[in-house]
Amino acid sequence: MQSPAFYRVVAEDFQAVDEIIRQQVVSRVPLVQKIGDYIISAGGKRLRPLLVLLSGRALGYQADDLRLLAATIEFLHTATLLHDDVVDMSGMRRGRATANAQWGNAPSVLVGDFLYSRSFEMMVELGSMPVMQILSHATRVIAEGEVLQLSKVRDASTTEETYMEVIRGKTAMLFEASTHSAAALAQTGDSQRQALQRFGDHLGIAFQLVDDLLDYRGDASELGKNVGDDLAEGKPTLPLIVTMRDGNAEQAAQVRQAIQQGGSQDIEGIRAAVEAAGALDYTARLAQQHAELAIACLQELPDNAHRQALIELTRFAVARSH
Repeated sequence: MQSPAFYRVVAEDFQAVDEIIRQQVVSRVPLVQKIGDYIISAGGKRLRPLLVLLSGRALGYQADDLRLLAATIEFLHTATLLHDDVVDMSGMRRGRATANAQWGNAPSVLVGDFLYSRSFEMMVELGSMPVMQILSHATRVIAEGEVLQLSKVRDASTTEETYMEVIRGKTAMLFEASTHSAAALAQTGDSQRQALQRFGDHLGIAFQLVDDLLDYRGDASELGKNVGDDLAEGKPTLPLIVTMRDGNAEQAAQVRQAIQQGGSQDIEGIRAAVEAAGALDYTARLAQQHAELAIACLQELPDNAHRQALIELTRFAVARSH
């Protein structure tokens, strides 16, 4: 299958980033190397390094260190995935067994630490204090977002406001850091830097909203993870929160009980309830609104193929089925 146009416009850069990632995961400890290779070879969309490349090139920044920044962001993201899968006790990601399912929790956590540490070595190599400030701040906010989410597991009283705080931290922050750090590396003016920062935030929110929507409307073979995973873990995501708020008494009670008990025994019943309550349509509309806000931010950037690719990427993020 041909890759979308928003990949093709930075195809050479993207290939170079892939090579940097493979070079940087090298370790003298065989198990570190093995787990690192395993999780990196799983691929995925690599949207965050793509955002770095497209943002920097859209600003006219041509230096090769943009590729190192993109690889650094992917290492940060991969480290969070290793840790998340342990916390969530996930058995499947990107269509295959998670590292913790293959090797156990302890090695997964420690290799996650290795990738975090390596990413900071790469940041130092970049030699940009503004970039280090953005990425070190982002790692703290992401950790806080994950802990906030953990504290709300099986809490059926979680509000939409708290949910938005969680996803801004755990997901949108790294999207924002990707676009913001590219602008910082390019040493662009305040208006473009702030526009790219806001763009990343809105895009990240839209992306996570669609992820949470697909947990009920998606297909496991396309998603590369089990449908209903969030419900099984007792996570009160927006479709569930809206069903409890806007659905009828029976729908609200059904969802509340499912959150409090965890498990996905009645996933089909819950899917029917969130659909009938209009919660999935509500989530989809909110994702679309954030996508439109993201695209509006790009007016500050020069009109070129890379800006157009960012617009197409944003549209893809809300239209995707996996």
